[in-house]
Amino acid sequence: MLGPLHAQITGREVRLDGPRQAKMLAALLIDANDLVAMERLVAVMWDEKVPATAVRQVQDALSGLRRNLAACGAPRSLISTRRGGYQIHLDPDQLDLLEFDHERNLAPRYSAPIETAAGLRRALACWRGNALTGIASRVLQSDAVRLNEKRAATHKRCLGVELDLGRHREVIEELAALLREHRYDEQVAEHLMVALYRCRRQGEALEVYERLRRTLADELGVDPSPPLQALHRRILVADPALAAAVPASGPPDDRPEEPGAAATGPVMAMPVRQLPLDLPDFVGRADALAEVARLLGGSAPDRSPVAVVVGGPGVGKSCLATHAARLASASFPDGQLYLDLAGTSDEPRDPALMLAEALRALGVTGSAIPNGVSERAALFRSLLAGHRMLVVLDDAGHADQVLPLLPGADGCAVLITSRTLLTHLPGARHVDLDVLSPAEARELFTGIVGRRRIEREPAEADAILDCCGNLPLAIRIAGAKLAGRPAWSLRVLRERIEDESRRLAELRIGDLSVRASVELSLRLLPADAVRALSLLGLLGAQTLPGWVVGPLLDRPDADEVLDALVDASLVRLTTTDALGQPRYRLHDLIRTCAVEAATRLPAADKRDAMVRVLSTWLDLAGRCTARLPAGLLVGEPGSAPRRSLPDAVVARLTADPVGWFDAERATLLGAVKLAVDWKLDELAWELTAGTVTYYDHRCLYQDWEHGHRLALGAAETAGNARGASVLLRGLGQLHIYQDDFDEATGALESSVRLCKDGGDRRGEALSLAMLSTISRVRGRYGEGADRVEHALAIAVSEGDRHLEAQLSGSMAVMRLMHGDLDEAESWFGRALRQARALDDGHRVAVVLRRFSRLHDRRGDPDEALRCLRQALATFEGMADERCAAYTLLEVGRVYAGRHDRDRAGPALERAAELFHRHGDRHDEAACWQLIGDLDAAAGAHDLARRHQERALRLWQTIGDMRRAKAPAPPSSP
Repeated sequence: MLGPLHAQITGREVRLDGPRQAKMLAALLIDANDLVAMERLVAVMWDEKVPATAVRQVQDALSGLRRNLAACGAPRSLISTRRGGYQIHLDPDQLDLLEFDHERNLAPRYSAPIETAAGLRRALACWRGNALTGIASRVLQSDAVRLNEKRAATHKRCLGVELDLGRHREVIEELAALLREHRYDEQVAEHLMVALYRCRRQGEALEVYERLRRTLADELGVDPSPPLQALHRRILVADPALAAAVPASGPPDDRPEEPGAAATGPVMAMPVRQLPLDLPDFVGRADALAEVARLLGGSAPDRSPVAVVVGGPGVGKSCLATHAARLASASFPDGQLYLDLAGTSDEPRDPALMLAEALRALGVTGSAIPNGVSERAALFRSLLAGHRMLVVLDDAGHADQVLPLLPGADGCAVLITSRTLLTHLPGARHVDLDVLSPAEARELFTGIVGRRRIEREPAEADAILDCCGNLPLAIRIAGAKLAGRPAWSLRVLRERIEDESRRLAELRIGDLSVRASVELSLRLLPADAVRALSLLGLLGAQTLPGWVVGPLLDRPDADEVLDALVDASLVRLTTTDALGQPRYRLHDLIRTCAVEAATRLPAADKRDAMVRVLSTWLDLAGRCTARLPAGLLVGEPGSAPRRSLPDAVVARLTADPVGWFDAERATLLGAVKLAVDWKLDELAWELTAGTVTYYDHRCLYQDWEHGHRLALGAAETAGNARGASVLLRGLGQLHIYQDDFDEATGALESSVRLCKDGGDRRGEALSLAMLSTISRVRGRYGEGADRVEHALAIAVSEGDRHLEAQLSGSMAVMRLMHGDLDEAESWFGRALRQARALDDGHRVAVVLRRFSRLHDRRGDPDEALRCLRQALATFEGMADERCAAYTLLEVGRVYAGRHDRDRAGPALERAAELFHRHGDRHDEAACWQLIGDLDAAAGAHDLARRHQERALRLWQTIGDMRRAKAPAPPSSP
């Protein structure tokens, strides 16, 4: 890195395919062995407008980089993926930057100056030119500037040590070149003047001083520092003390007192101590404080770190920064400078005024303060060179407001607070501050209100903190209200703030207001970002994927708007889901502010936005369902609108349909509730029905029932018979799985009636097919066959080949149960042919599982087991646990028929475990009954009794006592 970017592994040069891979490698190497956030990688990749596909392109570039590294023999663990970013793992001798830092940090620890000089020379030998030459990235170039400055500082230290060792002739040329590169650096000028004087070149030494004096006067409007003026006078009078090198007894100090090597800048009469008062009731934040302390690195004088505490309104950034700065103050003996930038106010403070304030604090007054920002910044950096000072910049609005105020000198550190990510600051590291933990929130509240009052009403205290969302500002306001009203019970405040419509008005006391704090951030946002936040608030208290902002604003994508909200800490990036999709959330109080802001939008606009988002959910759910194994529950779509995301986004999200449903599980239920709340009954029932195949696959019965109950109420209220019939059918199948056959029958018969009234022939056939399952489980085979036959006739007349294949298999089972083996075989063969013609692997496996029973009944257990093994492999490949459990039950039954307890037992126990996990008590009981029978036959009577009692208890819970004496047929669909 310390020169043109170059990588090799075991002598083989690593190929970098284009500038993007080079940028990604450089970004990882700059922060080797530390996490590099995705936001920084995006900023490195693009200097200007960031595309909507930025994260995906970064991931693609990193994947290509990993492949190229692996091609040269790099281990797979070289670059690891961590939450929120990536990290490259290197030893100090594997990267020139790490080796440079190692040698540079080690050099001052040597006891002899000659060893120190040698160590610094080894550090400088790591360089091949300016850092990262040829990498076109503004962010990386800022890092390169920082590294080049560190190289120059190291070079200056080295030459200073060598000058003290009497090597004045050897260092003149390097000092002259260094001064040409750094024209304002008085320390280099001092070293060069001393070296020239010792070589009896007094006139040239005086010329160096005169050139520097004119440069400082003409360009900065200042005079050389007093130490440099003193050196000039000593050379004029030929001070004998300058004639020979001063022996060094130890490592050179960054601020030597010898005039020949004096530090730049004025000697301050007293350290600056400007930190605000610390909060006496500051609580918690141990992790954040530790991270700030680590970043400031007060014990390492050769670093100039920049730490940014970033977080949303009222989260306690300034309090944390003040507390952290006071804890670190001992490491910065030259003082702590504090500047309030007022970045979120109506009038953010100008950097020029801030620099003037800082210069006055450092002793520069009147006409000595230059006029321009750049001149003031240069003087500010010069004054801090060689000093150990902590600069605290509170409430920064943006990076441009901060850049002129960075010291840039080794030994100084900067601590910034901001509501906005300052990713373009060179070398900045961010500490993301969230709300307090529940324990910290309670400790803060107790400290303000008093322990006795909290202990009298602990539940009320918890409710108040819940309303405050553990936000420090809200807690302080609530606590202050109670502290100022000692006669109030906590219940009074809880009742006043638990109403969300009143909460913001109540969370205000004096100048403190949650609403006002959030509004400060809103004023800094563009109009489309404020509109997006308002509409996001209407989506409810749930974690959301980033794509929702596009439909809300009626755009193909709105990534730049979302980024603005995230950067402003109004929307929080909470995690990245298993699909690699970032997920976002609004703090409850910010969401309340957003909902309040949404009241200013026209009602029609809000409703249209909700329809766009919900119709996009519906489109994605439909696409993912279409890629899952088909089942009886897939119905015809209704009339709800469907809106598609861009093709590339859809392809990425639906590539793993089960993974998408897993990631969106809670959000889909929230979408159903949102549709119900907005009286969008068609969208509500279609969204609900669109998730049933997934719920069936994952056996998510609670989600299944919750969503159906919500949507059914909306459909019935709206008189939506089609939607009600579909939802009743879904509930009927759910009740079958739960062994609640009476409820299932009622729901399905109602569905049949609604389908007949509405002319929904396919829906009628589906409901009849499910009713036939109830008939079969209850042993009413004739009734079941009639229902299947009726449903099959409808499927054939409607031309529904998938449903026909499913019902052919159901008819085969009915004939088998009735003892018509030949007819059953004919139906099984027909079902198998139909499923294979449709290329429906899941249906083929279902038919094979059922066909195994016929083979076993005819005395061919080997063929039965062959069918079952093939079916089990299919179900396990699809992660269909329920169908796998039914198949294992059949395997156990076949082995039990052969009296093979050793093979039957494990299959049945595994099946019972799966049935138990999914709440299928009927089939779990069948497994334990079979296991008990096998135990009894083997003479293990204690085991037999235990397993049979377990089966009995299960059958008792579902009211099926007649099954307690013999194994029941499975209720598999």
